[in-house]
Amino acid sequence: MPNNESRNMIIFMVIAFAMLIGYQTLVLDPANKKKQDALKRERAVATQQAAAPKPVSGPTVIVSRDAAKAASPRIAIATPSLTGSLRLQGARIDDLFLTARNGDALRYAETLDKGAPPVELLRPEGAKNAWFADFGWTDEIAPGVPTPKVPGLPTPDTVWTVTSANTVLAPGKPVELTYLAPNRLVFTRTISVDEKFMFTVTDTVANLGAAPITIRPYASVQRQGLPVVKDKAQNVHEGAVGAMGDLPDKAAAELRLLKFAPWKKDAAKKAESLASEAARTGQVYAPGQAVIVKSFQSPGGWLGLTDKYWLAALVPDQSEKITGEYGLTTTQGVDIYDAHFGGTPRLINPGRQVTTTTRLFAGAKEVKALKAYQKTFGIPRFEDAVDWGLLSFLTKPFFLALEFFFSHMGNFGLAILAVTLVVRLLVYPLAQKSSESMARMKKLQEPMAEIKARYKDDAVKAQQETMALMQREKVNPMAGCIPILIQIPVFLAFYKVLSVSIEMRHAPFFGWLHDLSAQDPTTILNLFGLLPYDPATVPVIGGLLDQYLHIGVLPLLYGFTMWLVTAMNPPAPDPMQQRIFQLMPILFTFIMAAFPAGLLVYWTFSNVFSIFQQYVIMHRLKTDNPIDDFIARIRGEGKAAT
Repeated sequence: MPNNESRNMIIFMVIAFAMLIGYQTLVLDPANKKKQDALKRERAVATQQAAAPKPVSGPTVIVSRDAAKAASPRIAIATPSLTGSLRLQGARIDDLFLTARNGDALRYAETLDKGAPPVELLRPEGAKNAWFADFGWTDEIAPGVPTPKVPGLPTPDTVWTVTSANTVLAPGKPVELTYLAPNRLVFTRTISVDEKFMFTVTDTVANLGAAPITIRPYASVQRQGLPVVKDKAQNVHEGAVGAMGDLPDKAAAELRLLKFAPWKKDAAKKAESLASEAARTGQVYAPGQAVIVKSFQSPGGWLGLTDKYWLAALVPDQSEKITGEYGLTTTQGVDIYDAHFGGTPRLINPGRQVTTTTRLFAGAKEVKALKAYQKTFGIPRFEDAVDWGLLSFLTKPFFLALEFFFSHMGNFGLAILAVTLVVRLLVYPLAQKSSESMARMKKLQEPMAEIKARYKDDAVKAQQETMALMQREKVNPMAGCIPILIQIPVFLAFYKVLSVSIEMRHAPFFGWLHDLSAQDPTTILNLFGLLPYDPATVPVIGGLLDQYLHIGVLPLLYGFTMWLVTAMNPPAPDPMQQRIFQLMPILFTFIMAAFPAGLLVYWTFSNVFSIFQQYVIMHRLKTDNPIDDFIARIRGEGKAAT
């Protein structure tokens, strides 16, 4: 017995020890390693933030745009597409308007009103909601790697000297700027621009000193605060955008998107984490310092900041290995959104020089222009600066089809009708079978009612007899759902194209429809303009009226066609379901009223096509339908005979 107890004790101790070793190896060690890795990442982020190109601080005083522009000497920019100036203090591109014209009219005006100003793209620091591009050099070579400081590097406050004969930046007329640092470094910046939206910035640094230096090029696009935009589209990406790899795992360029709202939220979380880590380790954390939210080690690529229709994007040399980052700084209550990259460090020996080239796209997201730059400069996925969405396999072909028909018809409304017709013809065979099935289904309503009455006490038998009747008449009750399921992605794709493609902005149709990308401007509340007042200006309730009761001519046409489509379908067997289907056209009229007019043009015409197709089939099968009933009543014949 004692021997057994000793043996059991030894076995117990061995098992307990093994369990402890296993728990330590399999649970505690991985958990500790995970914590250490997380700590290292946080410290690396903090170090990286200190080493990253710093966004400029927000202005202490907000001034008018003109005052901010006048704070520095400037060189004018004049191209067929852009007008503005670049600031000599910092050699910064920060003042741009889109002034391209179609004849006497601006191509991109702020509104449709006559005499409306051109769209403003970039605005100088010091003005509210500044948006600009910076280029320069830093002596911070890599995160956490100490390097000798290089004095005299140009800063945003450095005033450059114009050394070229050209004093206006224009296509074919580049300007050259020079800055001589006290340590005998000569910085030369040549800026050129094409006829559309692409700037080319070529920086050369010559070392005339006695010691070698190592510096690193960087470029940044920054926005200091965001403007409040009325009727902001929820389905369009606005924020950071780019196409970069992420070495070593992902060398191929992938879209890197970050909307402004999540950007700010993620930055706040990371800043809180960094502050907690600093407090735990006894380090100093300065509130308001730059927080890097996303970082990518990429071979080439591009990155920038985008609005719905406008883009400012940096394009490094595609052979350059860059560190692309999305950062945020909050200074004096102003959120500074910063998309920047740092290039490969350059060693410059005495008597030598290096040159680097960066491009800046600043303009409208015209698909043709983006594709042309993508091809010319080898910029990966540059056309995807347009937010094509998850259904890009549909939105891109739809856009190309719209563009094709527009080039032949000269009107985007007609192009929408043409594309709608093409889509309906493509699904015509399937829709034809569905329409025939629905027509036969409607014709069977009376026999089905008789079966239901005959077997009212035997639901199983009634169901069996109903299914047998459908099989004899070759009716599929689910056939009517298939065309609807097909039209849902088509609808979403059309909506996306109308929302994101600048080609649709301010595109007119006929009559009162002057902008297919906006909702129908008419409203039933003022009898479609016959009464001389704007319902939105009504005290107290004007906003609610304009938001929820803004029902125009086009939504009413859509609602009528939807009602007619519903009326031509067989009624639902349940009375409650029948009432719901009867209310749906009214409900959808209110919902669709806020959608772009171009989308309602598509949907209404698609309904008209469905009505015509269904009527032909129902008339051929001599099925009761509301159109024949209406014609019969007009003739005084009562209900149409079947």
